Amino acid sequence: MVTEKLSRNDALAGANQGSEGTIVLPWPPSVNHYWRRSKNGMMHISAEGVAFREAVHWQVLQQCPLKSLQGDLSVDIEAFMPDRRRRDLDNILKALLDAITHAGVWMDDSQIVDLRIRKAKTIGGMVKVKISQS
Repeated sequence: MVTEKLSRNDALAGANQGSEGTIVLPWPPSVNHYWRRSKNGMMHISAEGVAFREAVHWQVLQQCPLKSLQGDLSVDIEAFMPDRRRRDLDNILKALLDAITHAGVWMDDSQIVDLRIRKAKTIGGMVKVKISQS
């Protein structure tokens, strides 16, 4: 199978607004790189995690999707792997959903009642997140 590379501009071509929106975001750190334990044993978000949250915040501002959504939400995530290495999709969810919450797209990720994630067939090092009211 030939895997082609997808650019962010290609992904943005499908973005829309209205009762639903699509946000194209950078590749999130895995849960293994998102959290760090300090010397005193306290857990905190790693420098990589903080940088990812800031990048998501700026992408949300630039793409102007729906913000501060209320009520039940459906989220469909298409993950464009950064390379051909094997990865577990569930390892990117925590950082991704927390960053979107931090950016103010919705009030809390507990609003998500339908969550789907799948690997795209192309390489791109990004995620497309489609959000709609349920």
